[in-house]
Amino acid sequence: MSSSTPTTAPATSRTRTPGTPGRSDVVIVGAGIIGLAHAFEALSQGLSVTVVERDRQPVGASVRNFGHCCISAQDGELLALAQRSRPGWLRAAEASGIWAAEAGTLVVARSATEAAVLEELRAERGGDAVELRTAAQTAALLGRAAGAAGDLVGGAILPADLRVNPREAAPGLARWVAGQSQGRILWGTAVTGVESGTVHTTRGPVHGDRILICVGHDLDYLFPDIAEDHEVQRCRLTMARAEAPAGFATDSAVLTATSMLRYDAFTSRPSAARLREEVLGHSAELLEIGANVMFTRLPDGTVLVGDSHHYDATTPPFIDERGYELLIGAVARVLGVERLRILERWQGVYASSPRGPLLVRDLASGVRAISVTSGIGMTLSFGLAAATFDGMLAATG
Repeated sequence: MSSSTPTTAPATSRTRTPGTPGRSDVVIVGAGIIGLAHAFEALSQGLSVTVVERDRQPVGASVRNFGHCCISAQDGELLALAQRSRPGWLRAAEASGIWAAEAGTLVVARSATEAAVLEELRAERGGDAVELRTAAQTAALLGRAAGAAGDLVGGAILPADLRVNPREAAPGLARWVAGQSQGRILWGTAVTGVESGTVHTTRGPVHGDRILICVGHDLDYLFPDIAEDHEVQRCRLTMARAEAPAGFATDSAVLTATSMLRYDAFTSRPSAARLREEVLGHSAELLEIGANVMFTRLPDGTVLVGDSHHYDATTPPFIDERGYELLIGAVARVLGVERLRILERWQGVYASSPRGPLLVRDLASGVRAISVTSGIGMTLSFGLAAATFDGMLAATG
């Protein structure tokens, strides 16, 4: 098992200035996972694409997360969109060579109430979508020693969920886009304005028949009125990477009771209110920091752990160490170990809004802003891209 820092090769395989003759069918502002998913979908449909990105490689929310495509935890329209995203991720992984494991999710139950929520979800979705596990089976998946189920009551596997490596997924997709004959990425190019048919940048104008603004929480830098109307905030995460305990080798994402309190598939169950009261009784501090105690294993064997949530219009740079200690201690208890050896810590930021998880707004003729204003951008990315081009092709067909 390696404990070295994972490295990501720069994604800048092809860079051209905007002065290159011609125009693209689609210009995408932002090389995060939402922008890159749209670029992949457009290229797959035979359209030419230019992506404009102010940074030199993906460094934002798309590389600072768990790499968890949390399909089964969605509900209603978001579940349908997430289910559509799944084959998109698999197609993109096959084309670009990035790692995308059909590893599912393990949801751990440590009380009868937590188990009841999982049983209620299984009753609605069916045994193929929610596979219940015993305490002993759950302990084995967590890498606990034989007979060390401890406080575990049971668990469930959600097999439809996917895992990707967040350190490599967006950079790998960017390299694929830039390597296509009809694709290009203009790195280190900031946008100064947008109008129908043209994106104005610090390197000159970039022209396109369709323009998609996929800049997440930074929408307020370009269109402050739209961002304010949707009440877009910045959600700050506190996360870390740790050495995996001996025996923990599952590629499944691992969710806990605090996770169940954050996803609609669980919060809509009859026992959800009782679960919230129960967690408030024994882990009030975790709820105070907006904790989603979960973890995922990277291909190098190390483990991403987290996370807390803090919402504001601007992200403060200071992080309370107590929050890290709470999260790391909670993850260690689920794994059945005394402590975790932390290798890295960081702050993630993504767009959030009390108005809803999606912002899709037409700003001018042929210009659309698309942001996932929730922590499910990785989950919805390819489904959202497919839906975008459904509408575009219908409008031009």
